[in-house]
Amino acid sequence: MCLILFAYKTNPEWPLIVASNRDEAYSRPTQEAHFWADAPKVLAGRDLEMGGTWMGMDLEGRFAALTNFREGFPQPNAPKSRGELVQRYLMGHTKPEPYLDAIKAERHLYAGYSCLMGDVHQLYFHSNRCDEIFAIEPGVHGLSNAFLDTPWPKVTSGQAQLTQLLSNPLELDLEALFKMLQDTKTFQDAMLPQTGIPMDRERALSAKFIAMDERYGTRSSTVIMVHRSGQVQYAERGFAPWGRLFHTSEFLFQLNPSRP
Repeated sequence: MCLILFAYKTNPEWPLIVASNRDEAYSRPTQEAHFWADAPKVLAGRDLEMGGTWMGMDLEGRFAALTNFREGFPQPNAPKSRGELVQRYLMGHTKPEPYLDAIKAERHLYAGYSCLMGDVHQLYFHSNRCDEIFAIEPGVHGLSNAFLDTPWPKVTSGQAQLTQLLSNPLELDLEALFKMLQDTKTFQDAMLPQTGIPMDRERALSAKFIAMDERYGTRSSTVIMVHRSGQVQYAERGFAPWGRLFHTSEFLFQLNPSRP
């Protein structure tokens, strides 16, 4: 996943709103969002190559998401898959801060990542490229393939768009959030980060929604809206090369938290 925009404790009706795009090679086998047979409380997509996931939620309100940390220089092969970090959190019962403390101790076993873990009451950020764990303050935030709120153009423009939607409750719904995620606009070279990859690829990857060729692009868009009542709207749209929509799924459920 390469873009996560989220509003955390900024709206009294919707304490958590997440809008995200997962960018990946089209050849990588993936299962769309579903409740897992081996963990029926977990709702998430699944990477069928390594068995983990990039983002999901459970029926108690636990939420986790992960992005790769973009490093243009060659990296040694990591012994563990980053997707298992999200999977283990969602399938377990450990609170987010001690869980992150535990994975921090084995951060060298994974390629570069940044992650969000928590629930509607507490949300944390951690990256093995800075080793910090910190509680996220209420606000509109963005995460791409760097640190939280790193001002890449698609992050800052997405934060502005999400803030605008929040200012007009009549426009705030699943469709509006998906429309925001479908933005294919790229940005001028002078605005782009320098992450060590060629500039033409940096430019192509600067869009929120990537549809640049038949090999790599935005594979899915996911929107999660958690209402103050505990009702959750969870929707996913899957895409084939060149941004062709090929599946949609929506889930509506009530959280049953294990604690107040």
